[in-house]
Amino acid sequence: MDFNLSEERSLLGASIDRFLQNADSARKIIKGGDQNLANDAGFWQEAAELGLIEALLPAEAGGLGGEGLDFMLVFELLGKHLVNAPFLSTAILGAMPLWLEDTQKYSALLAEVGAGKSRLALAISEAESRYDIHYADTKATPVEGGHYQLSGHKAVVLGASDASHLVVSGKIEGGGDGIGLFLVDGRAEGLKLRSYQTIDAQLAADIWLENVPASCITENGGDILAQTAAAGALCLSAEAVGLMDVMKDATIEYVKTRKQFGRSIGSFQVIQHRLVDLLMEIEQTRSATMLAAAHLFSPSDIRDKHISAAKNLAGRIGKLVAEETVQLHGGIAMCWETDIAHYAKRLTMIDHYLGDSDYHLKQMMRLSA
Repeated sequence: MDFNLSEERSLLGASIDRFLQNADSARKIIKGGDQNLANDAGFWQEAAELGLIEALLPAEAGGLGGEGLDFMLVFELLGKHLVNAPFLSTAILGAMPLWLEDTQKYSALLAEVGAGKSRLALAISEAESRYDIHYADTKATPVEGGHYQLSGHKAVVLGASDASHLVVSGKIEGGGDGIGLFLVDGRAEGLKLRSYQTIDAQLAADIWLENVPASCITENGGDILAQTAAAGALCLSAEAVGLMDVMKDATIEYVKTRKQFGRSIGSFQVIQHRLVDLLMEIEQTRSATMLAAAHLFSPSDIRDKHISAAKNLAGRIGKLVAEETVQLHGGIAMCWETDIAHYAKRLTMIDHYLGDSDYHLKQMMRLSA
């Protein structure tokens, strides 16, 4: 298997790497407040002009990529530079249900997304849903003209506060057990949001809907949701690989300079063994993520098995890397002013989005039975 990127992807990756390095996201997170890239309209527009958003959309949706390897390339770099702008919520979770269902119908909105003029968010999580993407207590009531009204509560919706449109899951009254997907204007009457920042500097919101007008994307969105969640889990796994690479490199550099008993602590064999173990585990996660990227649009049983393998490793190894990095850095790794503390928080929290390591281990066991 050829693990090398194509020339086009290599050039795109180099351009994105330089752009994100100049954005200096980690410093902005440390400074806090409005310095956060998630609030930076200028950064988002520059990212769109570079083609960073279009790289996550397929050609039929007006994009430049949209394949598993494109997702992996972009999100590994987003992890490397600790970028917390709404690429996942807008270009993946929000946009994918639209172009999977009908690219022609939603071509205008998808074009605005690619150009950085509109943002999307996917609202599927509820208080009782755990990690079940097919669970929904939100009710969709049919009204005249083929439209619907939504009533319910959605929790921890990434990117919702700045989204121009929301993709919301709900059960259609009298429509059986299927899950419908609906497009809602972000400023619709009856829609209430409570926005907040998560501990890893992401922007999220809880949403309350009371007879909110909505248009139906599909009345049976189970397969679309499964494909979208798989893509989201792949992106998170790739982001984790980027985060782990930076933390590993920073730790190696630190143990070379930190001295104890008259010599660098990196010269002690026990420290070297711990770093070698980290390197091997990170490379295993990278390989699993690349395999998952190659199978993102395979039949569902094959796709889900590889996606769960990658997300399980990203969560389990991510926790190990965060713990080892903090321990080997010592007290300095707990300080707000150091990059490594924020990398560790983001890496730890990735495990809790779209299924943690235990959930995906159970999925792998089920699919392998």
